[in-house]
Amino acid sequence: MNATVNCGTLRQCPFHHLSFLSDRKVAIPQQANQAEVPPKGHFKLKYIKVTFWLLLLLLSGAWLFADTFIPTPFSYFSFRTVFTQYSGIIAIGSMSVAMLLAVRPKWMEQPLNGLDKMYRLHKWLGITALIFATLHWWWAQGTKWMVRWGWLQRPERHGPSGEALSQLEQWLHDQRGTAESVGEWAFYAAVLLIALALIKWFPYHLFRKTHKWLAAVYLVLVYHSLVLIKSEYWSQPIGWITALLLLCGTISALLVLAGRVGKKCTVKGNISALESYPGVKVIEGRIQLSEGWKGHSPGQFAFVTSKTTEGAHPYTIASAWNPDDPSLTFIVKSLGDWTSQLRQSLKVGTPVSVEGPYGCFDFNDDQPRQIWIGAGIGITPFIAKMKHLAQFPGKKEIDLFHVTRDYDETAIGKLTEDARLAKVRLHLIVTPRDGRLTPEQIRAAVPEWYSASLWFCGPSAFGSTLRKDFLKHGLPAKHFHQELFEMR
Repeated sequence: MNATVNCGTLRQCPFHHLSFLSDRKVAIPQQANQAEVPPKGHFKLKYIKVTFWLLLLLLSGAWLFADTFIPTPFSYFSFRTVFTQYSGIIAIGSMSVAMLLAVRPKWMEQPLNGLDKMYRLHKWLGITALIFATLHWWWAQGTKWMVRWGWLQRPERHGPSGEALSQLEQWLHDQRGTAESVGEWAFYAAVLLIALALIKWFPYHLFRKTHKWLAAVYLVLVYHSLVLIKSEYWSQPIGWITALLLLCGTISALLVLAGRVGKKCTVKGNISALESYPGVKVIEGRIQLSEGWKGHSPGQFAFVTSKTTEGAHPYTIASAWNPDDPSLTFIVKSLGDWTSQLRQSLKVGTPVSVEGPYGCFDFNDDQPRQIWIGAGIGITPFIAKMKHLAQFPGKKEIDLFHVTRDYDETAIGKLTEDARLAKVRLHLIVTPRDGRLTPEQIRAAVPEWYSASLWFCGPSAFGSTLRKDFLKHGLPAKHFHQELFEMR
């Protein structure tokens, strides 16, 4: 059962095309007096943005401590020397952290607020590495072309100083030509592989296989860096930081190439039940797990593999954890090539592997009230939380807005029953009949919205609209929660 069905998948689709289940129209006043709005609170820390800029500042600051952008004497070629060093450090440093994030280290989830945020950071770092590697390549290779074309005149080359070189230094010096050559070809390979990762229409199963090759390319670039980074850097902070990043990145790359990513938190299982909802192109599958699953919180997701050639896909878990019945439920909507095949390919008894759980979309906060907004298949984490609340009632006042286009009587009956047992007020919005859900409608239906936290799962454009509007009306940013998960 391999398909991205969590919030991240929906973000790739226009809002009005998304659907899941619906049957009942809820009257929501079109106009209502605005509740008194409190002053704006402190914005929630942008964990991944802070981490991203801190990394770049750390590398840049450490490099400036060791070198300068204004060498003496200053010339095109003297600047080229220092800039290729700087751009190379930023490129390999960014790629090293991206490689570390690729192995899904669980210890980084809480500091970065979830694996979905970690993958967003992974993407930013990949793009940053590509930009700085391109600059590095141009100043190195483009200069050679301009000399060849007669646009520049290369200064006289000076060989090693008269001082005796150690065996290591001599070896590194002898490796420079090879390192430059393989580094250039590794750069071309990295550009192609990163570009394929960013092209959404490139098939996922091919992306998964080609993206793995980046680990091998990275190892070549590690060799390139070790040989060509200035030897004097290694005795300074920039050298120590780079060495640590290269070590972490190398270990991560080897784990990727060995297929060991997530193995420590992977368990086997079998599909024990399947139910189809043709009206909304959704299937619900239950997986009976073998020993090893340590439990999960509502709102978390897992990577599920049912076909090794296709690989693992992330699913939001749609069931509460019960140690006496070690099973997981996933709800999958047909949104692409692979998901459209699931109804035919999955059978009761099909063996699967489940890796996880991951994610910090866990509904934990100090607010007395919560507003949940699940658009389309984004309803899934809220189903899991309602099943949990049915077993372990809470004290929060909760309103759930489910926006949908299609209808399935059986599915809507289950959703309504889940809400009743969890004591959650359910607001069903059928878009062909009721129109799109607006922030004004939410505030009219929940006048005490300013004392609530908002939890959103659905298309990113819709989530961004809600976030901007509620923050504009005074909701502190730390009270708006949205999953950002995307595999690419």
